[in-house]
Amino acid sequence: MNKRKYSAHILRRYTLLQLPGLALLVLILILVQRWVDLPAWIVWGSIVVWIAKDAILYPFVWRAYDPDRPQGVSALVGVRGIARDRLAPSGYVQIRGELWKAELKEGRLPIEQGEQVRVRGVRGLTLLVQPDEKEDK
Repeated sequence: MNKRKYSAHILRRYTLLQLPGLALLVLILILVQRWVDLPAWIVWGSIVVWIAKDAILYPFVWRAYDPDRPQGVSALVGVRGIARDRLAPSGYVQIRGELWKAELKEGRLPIEQGEQVRVRGVRGLTLLVQPDEKEDK
């Protein structure tokens, strides 16, 4: 599984996409300061808090700014899981802590509860699975 960490490219993309919000904040502060006499510390403090908010959120949201990251259910193809029900031919599997509806690929014998499965395809929001054969690499 690809455990890609955030890179300079993703940080640059995140920063550039946060600039319009910061520019809008500065514009609003300038307009408000024309009508109300805001102290400079409120203006600069607001800007610093806005930038700190973006810096604090970055570690939590950086994956959304990675254009090379597989998106949606199709990102689960090839991933291992555990059967939470007997799959004969359908049931539920647990993958990455989430329960997913799953069906056996055609012609497969039933999979018992607790056995490992591997996702081989997707049909809508249903995963197509088969028993996980241990591969020696």
